Amino acid sequence: MYLRLDKTGALYDQIARAIKLEILEGRLVAGSKLPSTRTLATALGVSRKSVLQAYDLLCAEDLAVARGGSGTRVARVRIAAKASAKTRAIPTSRYAVELRSLPPITLAGAHFRRRPRYDLLYGLPLMDSALFHSWRRKLSAAALRAGPTYPGGYPPLRRAIAEYLGRRRGIACDASDILIVGGTQQALTIVERVLLDSGDRVVIEDPHYQLALHSLLAHGARVVSARTDQDGLVVSELPQRRTRLAFVTPSHQFPSGVVMTTNRRLELLQWAARTGCWIFEDDYDSEFHSGDKRPPTLRSLDLADRVLYVGSFSKTLFPSLRLGYIVCPKALRDDLYKAKLLDDLGSAAMEQAALGTFIQSGQYEKHLRKSVKEILSRRRAIVEALQRLAGPDIEIGPHQAGMHFVVWFRRLGFDRLDALIARAKSLGLGLHPVHPYYHTPPGRPGLLIGYAGLSVGQLKTAADLFTRCLESG
Repeated sequence: MYLRLDKTGALYDQIARAIKLEILEGRLVAGSKLPSTRTLATALGVSRKSVLQAYDLLCAEDLAVARGGSGTRVARVRIAAKASAKTRAIPTSRYAVELRSLPPITLAGAHFRRRPRYDLLYGLPLMDSALFHSWRRKLSAAALRAGPTYPGGYPPLRRAIAEYLGRRRGIACDASDILIVGGTQQALTIVERVLLDSGDRVVIEDPHYQLALHSLLAHGARVVSARTDQDGLVVSELPQRRTRLAFVTPSHQFPSGVVMTTNRRLELLQWAARTGCWIFEDDYDSEFHSGDKRPPTLRSLDLADRVLYVGSFSKTLFPSLRLGYIVCPKALRDDLYKAKLLDDLGSAAMEQAALGTFIQSGQYEKHLRKSVKEILSRRRAIVEALQRLAGPDIEIGPHQAGMHFVVWFRRLGFDRLDALIARAKSLGLGLHPVHPYYHTPPGRPGLLIGYAGLSVGQLKTAADLFTRCLESG
């Protein structure tokens, strides 16, 4: 008997799996005798003990029967059905068909790979060891009082978020309007389930956030890409027919970095009221704005109660904390609550309790002040270094907010972009094109520059390496 071991797990498990495959595929028939443990051990070059353990496992699974002095024989079992090529090729639902058709995702965290030492990848977090120590203490304390799971969210956390939003973002809401979710992505999934049927029209900005587009397409939405300019989404070009949802990032357009003007925000709200459209406001990193006065949220300007304001803590704390929230319009509140309940019964109570204490104690805002100062320092370092070293060759896009900006090339063409990125990688510098985020390709190549994950010194080195790559090209 020839066995191919898969080299995964304990040796006796490998032997048992290999024999099981022979049995289930019919190559070892019921009643046939398995080789003696000594014979098989010699043939495989393993210890007899490993074979004994494998036979014991097969007997425990009723695939073999040990019969004293007559050895171990194959039990009477049905032959397993084999997957045909046709079965493997056909997905089980329309959703699966849409998933298979989606283009690659280039955002950080969407796939695993070895990163360059100086990686200017968007989405890498600002690391703070003191935060982790503080968070560990909060979790330990929360474990004693968190209690059961709350489908709508842990009440003290909902109250803390409502108070915070009123104080910092001008949003008038109470705890009952807050729905705790597992981050922005789950927020969008829940909103899709409540608002969208397959074929419904949805507006997204161009350029756009990839994971939002992919989620909408997978859900069956008919996505309309809407142009943005220096003032944000161009509302005058939006469809005047019935549109079910608009996904927007007004406080810091992703990825262009544009901040939507107040007049454009009011125009968007008027359009939504006129067309019966709901607005998904993704306020993903507005805390890191460099000005003294941050722009108003759409939600704070919304008199028609058509804005679903969504925030999370992945940028301000750490990405692994999968907690976010929706400020729900009253007409949708119960439906969103029930959709969350059916999805996962509620987010983890212990993390919610820890976060609620973190906000209520004032530590969250203290941490924010420290983080904003550090982000501004890093932003200033990379912008000044790029302007000084590569100024004539590049144009830096809006960079007054957030954790990223776009660098546009003045003379470099698309035909030379891949070579530049490859050259940078060979020097340990990670550069990432911005055009994958566009529905209508931009007229010139650019790079999406994420700087939160590198220190000031590392960013200066990255700018120097970037300039060397330009000069050698």
